[in-house]
Amino acid sequence: MGLPPHPSRPPHLTRAAEGHQDAVRYLSPTTLRGMAKPQEKVSFGVRLKQIGQVFAFTAKQDKWFVPLVIGAIAIPLAITVTIVLLTGAWPWIPVGILFTLLAVLIVLNLRSNTAMMNVAEGQPGAAASLMENMRGDWRVRPAASSTTQFDMVHVVIGKPGVILLGEGDPQRVRGLLSQEKKRLVKVIGNAPIYDYVIGTEEGQLSVRKLRSTMLRLPKNLTGKDVNSLDKRLGALMSRPQMPKGAIPKSMRPSKGAFRQQRPR
Repeated sequence: MGLPPHPSRPPHLTRAAEGHQDAVRYLSPTTLRGMAKPQEKVSFGVRLKQIGQVFAFTAKQDKWFVPLVIGAIAIPLAITVTIVLLTGAWPWIPVGILFTLLAVLIVLNLRSNTAMMNVAEGQPGAAASLMENMRGDWRVRPAASSTTQFDMVHVVIGKPGVILLGEGDPQRVRGLLSQEKKRLVKVIGNAPIYDYVIGTEEGQLSVRKLRSTMLRLPKNLTGKDVNSLDKRLGALMSRPQMPKGAIPKSMRPSKGAFRQQRPR
């Protein structure tokens, strides 16, 4: 059963996941495309459309974005016009235009990332989505363990080792992390294992600091080790797990469902 759209989340930044374990919305921010893994080449028109979507989203979320863009346009152009009028060096015009475009793109990149983080903070599945879009060899298994209250643990495999990211109620998430550790220790061998509770409270890892924290972890494994570990964990996780907790009433079958399936 699909989840209803989140009222505060732009439709082009989300994708719905269905079922018990996947009943989560993972953010797919267009603003993270710059950090995404290499993808197929897109046309110039599609790229402009993507930039326009990022521009509109950032302007809606950040009240300072439009004034900063105006400043990024006005200042380089004013300097260029001044130089041309004083020196008569017309070749400075294309140079000024290039500097203006560069300034606008810098403002767009900085403010769009800030706006995206503001939207991602506290949203279910945000940590998994950010990890999926990070540069580097990161193997992400979203909601590898979950509850019907939408608490979940994402399993990430990378050169640092195995990383567990828990989202949801801190007390329930810590229990899920402990269970997931016991399950994974049987197959990961000597690979290091890290675990984090995603949140803004003391002792938790903020979504804003997730990327920098992951990049600071030591590289304990080689590429071959990551591939081998990924295969072992893939075999372990191929067996589906039922979410912990009572099934919500909205997801239960109707009373007459089994009677209709009963042979006459």
